[in-house]
Amino acid sequence: MKRATERKTAGLFIALGHGIVEIPLIFLIYFWVSQFIIPDFVVITIGLIGGFLMIYMGISAFRNKDLNIEYKNSRNDSFLSGIWTTAANAGFILWWLTIGTTLVLNAKIFGIAGFSIFTIVHWLVDFTWYSILAVLIFKSRRFWNKKMRKVILLFCLIVFVGFGTWFFVSAIISLFNYL
Repeated sequence: MKRATERKTAGLFIALGHGIVEIPLIFLIYFWVSQFIIPDFVVITIGLIGGFLMIYMGISAFRNKDLNIEYKNSRNDSFLSGIWTTAANAGFILWWLTIGTTLVLNAKIFGIAGFSIFTIVHWLVDFTWYSILAVLIFKSRRFWNKKMRKVILLFCLIVFVGFGTWFFVSAIISLFNYL
């Protein structure tokens, strides 16, 4: 968010960093992971561990929140942030292990053309989302004071813990159905 208040093109570089991690993962799922049948207990285990990690990370981030971080103002910084926040995001990994894999498998039904269209459209949506968010933040930067950043951080952490709880509870329900 801080980068976007200083440069409206930050979203473009964050999206490029995000794509550096995500596009190879999509190809990996299409060409390798989709060749295997993933047992229910593996999906349940991923949900339990992933949900627990999201809850833990969200609570830890809330306890350790520090909004006095100074950011460099460079394109490389936004690009590296896109890579880091994507690769280190448990929700991203869990999403691709579950919903994302399902989407790729559905695209695979339509062959390489369906997969190509899915990949391009998916990345363009990410690119558009990050770019629009950065421009909106840049245009409204006068409102992004420390108090507003705390409110947004708290909201994001609550949503993150909420998703973690949802993944965890869904995995427990699946476990009972599995047994």
